[in-house]
Amino acid sequence: MSESLRGKFLIASTHLRDSSFFKTAVLIVEHGPDGAMGLVINRPSDCTVAHALTGHLDLSDTTSLVFDGGPVEPAALFVVHNSACLDPKEAPVVPDVYMGSSAEVFEDIVQAVEECGDDLKYRVFSGCAGWGPGQLEGELERCDWLVCDAEAQYVYHEDPYALWDILLNKSYESNRMLPLECDHPEWN
Repeated sequence: MSESLRGKFLIASTHLRDSSFFKTAVLIVEHGPDGAMGLVINRPSDCTVAHALTGHLDLSDTTSLVFDGGPVEPAALFVVHNSACLDPKEAPVVPDVYMGSSAEVFEDIVQAVEECGDDLKYRVFSGCAGWGPGQLEGELERCDWLVCDAEAQYVYHEDPYALWDILLNKSYESNRMLPLECDHPEWN
């Protein structure tokens, strides 16, 4: 594949039955000749961010949940956020979606949440999804995944459990060969 999928969503096709990716939506944050890395955006865990960061950072009680980002490196924490000023060297994955994994970014987010409140959007992920060289391309050839442009509104969506259906329909609509409505349905 000559084009990078960074900034795209992978939506698990209806026939993909791998338990790690069944009915998932994955934000691709890196993709190149050495492979790809992404975050499953629609699987919140039952662990709060405050609990996950206990012993590392002091957080006020928050009900924000850690998301299961994928089966690779499950002990590693990643964060996506919408603030360009938290890590000015980082290029956005898509507009209003920046990724960080350093302790400094986590600390900055904690402080910014207390100062900015609802203006700062973020999600914390435990683990990630990863593909070796050519592996994702093979899965795409098998039609395991549908691809559509990623948007921040879906990364921070208030109902992550509905995301797979929403993005699956979005993908179907963008790849529709015939219009949904036609001028003369009686001609069918």
